[in-house]
Amino acid sequence: MPLTTRFSDQDIYLFNEGTHLRLYEKMGAHCSGDGTEGVHFAVWAPNAEQVFVMGDFNGWSKQSHPLRPYRDSGIWQGRLPECHHGSRYKYFIVSRHGNYRVDKTDPYAFYTEESPQTASIVWDLDYQWSDKPWLASRGGRHSMTAPMSIYELHLGSWMRLAESGNQASYRDLALRLAEYVRKMNFTHVEFLPLMEHPFYGSWGYQTTGYFAPTSRYGTPQDLMFLIDTLHRHEIGVILDWVPSHFTSDEHGLGYFDGTYLYEHSDIRQRVHPDWGTLVFNYSRNEVRGFLLSSAMFWLDKYHVDGLRVDAVASMLYLDYSRREGQWIPNQYGGREHLEAIEFLREMNKAVYANYPDTVTMAEESTAWPMVSRPTYLGGLGFGYKWDMGWMHDTLQYMSIDPIHRKYHHDTITFRQIYAFTENFVLPLSHDEVVHGKGSLLGRMPGDDWQKFANLRSLFGYMYAQPAKKLLFMGGEFGQRREWNHDAALDWDLLDDPGHAGVQRWVEDLNRAYRQYPALHVFDTDPQGFQWLDCHDSQQSVLSFLRRGFPTDDDIIVIVNFTPVPRSNYRVGAPHCGYWEEILNSDAPLYGGAGWGNMGGVEGSPVPSHGQPCSLVATVPPLGIVFFKGKRVES
Repeated sequence: MPLTTRFSDQDIYLFNEGTHLRLYEKMGAHCSGDGTEGVHFAVWAPNAEQVFVMGDFNGWSKQSHPLRPYRDSGIWQGRLPECHHGSRYKYFIVSRHGNYRVDKTDPYAFYTEESPQTASIVWDLDYQWSDKPWLASRGGRHSMTAPMSIYELHLGSWMRLAESGNQASYRDLALRLAEYVRKMNFTHVEFLPLMEHPFYGSWGYQTTGYFAPTSRYGTPQDLMFLIDTLHRHEIGVILDWVPSHFTSDEHGLGYFDGTYLYEHSDIRQRVHPDWGTLVFNYSRNEVRGFLLSSAMFWLDKYHVDGLRVDAVASMLYLDYSRREGQWIPNQYGGREHLEAIEFLREMNKAVYANYPDTVTMAEESTAWPMVSRPTYLGGLGFGYKWDMGWMHDTLQYMSIDPIHRKYHHDTITFRQIYAFTENFVLPLSHDEVVHGKGSLLGRMPGDDWQKFANLRSLFGYMYAQPAKKLLFMGGEFGQRREWNHDAALDWDLLDDPGHAGVQRWVEDLNRAYRQYPALHVFDTDPQGFQWLDCHDSQQSVLSFLRRGFPTDDDIIVIVNFTPVPRSNYRVGAPHCGYWEEILNSDAPLYGGAGWGNMGGVEGSPVPSHGQPCSLVATVPPLGIVFFKGKRVES
């Protein structure tokens, strides 16, 4: 094998230091020159005695094509003239420890065979992007004062096409998805992990390919086409990314060179007790570099606009889901995972330094402080944090029979105590419609009319709250059954007026959220929210004010969580004049009964709720109304 290298001294220094951010340009398989000189391979296996490349180019001969160690870096490399774009290959690793020999997928592969096959595929990532206008504008779209409404989806079960063998591809879905999301007025899509994963039922959260999109839906260029199409329709793309754990399948990262290379050697740190997966060893420099490079890869090569980091809580705590004696304290005797904390800070610093117009989000379910605060202030550096507390409290409250809600009033109002301690996203995510929880519609109490009315109120209350928004697919039209990754959404439900009404409601909520600054410019700032009355527990009614900049209209929101209509309901207003009813969840076009205010109400100079004026409105049963009034500056 010819002695060639892609590594400079600086590359090796940064690699061993754990600060190389673009290892995907050096490691893995790369076609040499114009592709006629073969393929250069490089893999990190510091405890290997020998490393070979085998593939369809040599009849899968395990030991005919050896790689050679590069200095003392732990990297094995070499060029194979026989290889080319599209060649299938694996590494055959002979460990220097015991009699361990194993076939491994390339950790840095850009493309792999479709499961259950596991070979890597030599692949170039050339693609002619057409999203330059989007990239030039996305910084403003990701400002804290910009609206962000995210449609979360699992690509394999969003829609299936009979003409594609009941499994749609990246290209099949590109235009359909872009047009649908744009029609629904969402600003972003968030894909459950699209990185390669062997078990479809893991939804992508048990990853093997940290640089390879799953081949179930097509080639890397097909995914690029999907993202490009979304961008051309002015829709941002966020990818779920999983640096917290990885699958234990033999062909993957686990026990890679006959040692616990990517994972911990101690069982008390190595295995995640909830999922049976392996936990990354963040104290190893080369592992951190691998993960940092993966994060940068998707932003760089696939033009994604953000990363949502899964299971952050499991990274932050050494005792996460572990009983006493099953975990090792840190050097100070505490439960905080210091190396993981530092890794998350490094990741966020790297992302925002190199791509300041993108976003990072944390799924973090505990009260860990300053998740979405800058690292220079001691925070983790994320742009946003999912508000799991709001999700839990709100769904718990909405599942209660309305007659009993007055006894649980503080559950629905508690969020405002902490609402601005982080930059929050309100998630009604995939996790809330699986594992026996049922659908969102199914969790609402009452008969069908009440279920639909409750669901519309739930969505209205979410969009009225200060924070960015996220809704999992199917929720937007009231999917009846629990999400099943093996089946498409029940799109035929839209033939029913009730389901079509919910869909139209979400469409209009998104439109209003984007149209009216008062509903988004202070999503992360307390000056944009003020309770008018949060104490009317007897009637289970809440009223509050959303404010924008001084030149923006104010919006008053009143929500009634009982099936009893509230006529002549008085709420305070910051000024008199006409208040236009811009949204009403009980409007007939949404499937409601038509309780409303004939387009608006006139404010009067009657003080109420600490405000100089007030308005008297009809609040629909199990309904929510939004009134817009022109602010009058003194």
